[in-house]
Amino acid sequence: MFDPVIAPSGTLLGLLQRGRGDGTLHALTAPRAEALTALNHCVLRDPRHDWQVENRSLYYARLYLDLHGELDEIEAHLFDVVDIFDSEESRTGLSLAVLGHLASYGRRDALALLRRYAATGSNWAWALDELALRDDDAGLRALAAPTLARFATDAEGEAALAVAVRDAFEPRPWRLWADDPRPSIAARVRAARETGCFDRWQRQMRPTGPRPGWSVQAVFEWAQQGMDRGAALHVPAARCLVAVAGPEDRPEILNAAQDGTDGARCTALRYLADGNDSAALDLIEAAVRTGTPVVVDAAVDAFERMRSVAAVDRARGWAHRPDPLGAAAGRMLACRGGVEDRDLVLGALREAVRGEGPDAPTLFTLVDGAGRLGIVCAAPVLRHIYRETASSHLRGRAARALAATDPFFAAGFAVECLWDCEETTREIAARHAETGDTRVVEQLRRLAADPAEEDEVQTAVRSRIGPDGLTA
Repeated sequence: MFDPVIAPSGTLLGLLQRGRGDGTLHALTAPRAEALTALNHCVLRDPRHDWQVENRSLYYARLYLDLHGELDEIEAHLFDVVDIFDSEESRTGLSLAVLGHLASYGRRDALALLRRYAATGSNWAWALDELALRDDDAGLRALAAPTLARFATDAEGEAALAVAVRDAFEPRPWRLWADDPRPSIAARVRAARETGCFDRWQRQMRPTGPRPGWSVQAVFEWAQQGMDRGAALHVPAARCLVAVAGPEDRPEILNAAQDGTDGARCTALRYLADGNDSAALDLIEAAVRTGTPVVVDAAVDAFERMRSVAAVDRARGWAHRPDPLGAAAGRMLACRGGVEDRDLVLGALREAVRGEGPDAPTLFTLVDGAGRLGIVCAAPVLRHIYRETASSHLRGRAARALAATDPFFAAGFAVECLWDCEETTREIAARHAETGDTRVVEQLRRLAADPAEEDEVQTAVRSRIGPDGLTA
């Protein structure tokens, strides 16, 4: 996945890249050509840092509808000659998802593009998944022949076909093709489905990894073998220790946590922390001081999972440390601290923004903590994070925290959040936005009537509608 370049938050492009509600509102008042240029830039160059947790497709599709946008740029992007050489999902995935939403809104041109790309494009599986949700049976059946033509009829081709059938996100097309009246189509798909089921059964019957009969030392060696080949196995190894270790093994585990190989040390620290062992906190502190970066990360992660009162007390003492353990202590207090820890959490929040910027991974937990603890003094920092972060997921969490800390949220950011790209953020806005603004009333009604809107958002909208219409 490429690293996107995000424009400043005060520009139309920057707003649209972030998926902010203000991006839609500004685009609708900007010159149409300028708005479409910015919109196409976002759709053709996915601005998300993590597409697995951030949404943009419905947001951009709705804006195409509002602007009556043409799809020429998307078509040129999908069928560019580069598509032959670059099959990465990140190049075309967002464009295909936007087309899928547009097709569900009745845009026949979007449906035609999806069908054409599914038949000829390199990221055909994604396009087929979009069509599986929106196309009719006739349209899907027409894609059977070009799809199967991608796979040779030799043993290698049939094996690849079986993998494609097995891993399909949406099985509807393959089920249709298994009953296709053309014997050549149905027979290949049925055989591929049977092979995929057999492969899955074989994997289940041949589990790998440690067994309950292993010794503690064998588990440590397995974890180190994984680390040697670049696979972090200390978490499953720690779970295995729960099954194989007894009270008599504790000295060996303590020694591994202090002086073992990286794999053994990470495993032992995780095991001791999950069991709230009395020695875990001192060993974690020592690991942060003397361990390799891998061990430090494992130690910090193990500490943050602890639930004991002793761990929270130790976090209060560690919160001022200028190292990863100090940052972890701030996050622990954000999750499990009390009102007496507000100043420490606020300090950690400010320090994270000042030192790492508005996209720092640590902010997710600290922002949640500011909202959970109701830290009113955190509102200015939360507003800054809301405006500047490139992560729509983090912005949504900032919005939730602002709803709990900022008395001006309902008349401010909550209004634009009704147009946000994240459904959880729209849900927060639907519960809090003041209805004195006519735009709010109109958007709430639109969300209530939109079949593409998430159920949670529509439930929140209905909670604002009384017998006499929308309530404040």
